[in-house]
Amino acid sequence: MMSKKNTLTTESGAPVADNQNSQTAGQTGPVLLQDQHLIEKLARFNRERIPERIVHARGSGAYGHFEVTQDVTKWTKAKFLNEVGKKTEVFVRFSTVAGSRGAADAVRDPRGFAVKFYTEDGNYDLVGNNTPIFFIRDPLKFPDFIHSQKYDPYTNQQEPDNVWDFFSLSPEATHQFTILFSDRGIPKSYRHMNGYGSHTFQWVNAEGEAFWVKYHFKTDQSIECLTSEQAAEIAGNSAEHHHIDLLHAIDNGNPPSWTVKVQIMPIAEAREYRFNPFDLTKVWPHGDYPIMEIGRMTLDRNPDNYFADVEQAAFDPGHFVPGIGPSPDKMLQGRLFAYGDAHRYRLGINHTRLPVNCPHATKAQNYGRDGFMRFDDNGKGSKNYEPNSFDGPVQSNENLYAPLEIHGVTGSHEWVKHKEDDDFVQAGNLYRLMDEAQRKRLVDNIAGSLSQVSRQDIIDHSIQHFSNADKEYGNRITEAVNELKKIESNQISQRTFQPF
Repeated sequence: MMSKKNTLTTESGAPVADNQNSQTAGQTGPVLLQDQHLIEKLARFNRERIPERIVHARGSGAYGHFEVTQDVTKWTKAKFLNEVGKKTEVFVRFSTVAGSRGAADAVRDPRGFAVKFYTEDGNYDLVGNNTPIFFIRDPLKFPDFIHSQKYDPYTNQQEPDNVWDFFSLSPEATHQFTILFSDRGIPKSYRHMNGYGSHTFQWVNAEGEAFWVKYHFKTDQSIECLTSEQAAEIAGNSAEHHHIDLLHAIDNGNPPSWTVKVQIMPIAEAREYRFNPFDLTKVWPHGDYPIMEIGRMTLDRNPDNYFADVEQAAFDPGHFVPGIGPSPDKMLQGRLFAYGDAHRYRLGINHTRLPVNCPHATKAQNYGRDGFMRFDDNGKGSKNYEPNSFDGPVQSNENLYAPLEIHGVTGSHEWVKHKEDDDFVQAGNLYRLMDEAQRKRLVDNIAGSLSQVSRQDIIDHSIQHFSNADKEYGNRITEAVNELKKIESNQISQRTFQPF
């Protein structure tokens, strides 16, 4: 015997009599405006798409947990890190950067690697990438950088002229461009890449002693990447390749995991360190500050609904918990505002109350009320001001992180360089670490893109950056670009010359 099915209703709960035929004026007449179910259904359909993320629009996500494997209490008082074996629920979102939601996964692009820890002290959001560095070090340049990577206002497609023009005038991007066009520029899947907090953050212990820290998520599946040719074939056959790979791996009982490690720098060593430790275009060499394991992150549950969790997930670098805080990294400082502001625009002021974004291990208690799409009890009749004498929540009088000593005057200041700082040394070191086959693929990838640039001065300025990193590096790119230009010129000549 078949069970009775639930009755289809309108948004207000009224039963729907007919979901196949619109109401009309007679059997052959026009549709009636009074058909409330039709109007409501069409209006909802028109509004199903919320504004797309400006960057990181194309993404995938999954739930899991983080487990502490080593004692780190001498460096941080963060409760979710205070005991070996302790587990904390997480939600992770992976993404490409430049492409829109309909773009392919298998493209040469950095990957977003954002982790939301649902801790007992509230949510801690760690918003990083699959690279330990970034293209620029000052947030004032970020909108311009992204505009150079996104669709051109005239052609409405990504233009090599724009990409390389910005690079030719931004030497600090040389290190990241070297990574982007290397073998690691196109991960085989989200499971087969590392993740990094990228920025420098602050840890503070129970005694108030502070440290600088960098996060590393090392894939336990091994790093595997695609060549440009492999990626083009995969992208053409399946735009959702990386998304489906992650979905199926978890569904099939093969949950991916990452060993989580950190680098720790005592506060006192930062001032005299050979590189500026807050420069996002630089790494801390492991020989100076070894990476130490602190835990393991495993993803073992797919969201029941993509839109509800992945599309509406909002990660904010300003969401810290006691024991963890920011650093003077300028890019991080800019993101502390920009991310929350983007979510308030895209999802609304109450986005932190959505299930994927609200605290899971504790409860948010504050005096925020009202606003667009307030969908809970809105604090009922409780007081919405502080201080009050009606037992409302009060301040903790406990700083989340340690204070930062500041010197100097306000103003627009250039980046403070340390004794070995320049924009090319680490890019050159990375190039020289590669074997011959890796170098050739790197040069070919750069030349393939750079040769499409229409102006020779942009090509020359770009190659000069690579030459500043390593003379051989620049010379090989010059030769490869010239060869590609020669081939292109011959092809044009053959097309235009039609002998009788």
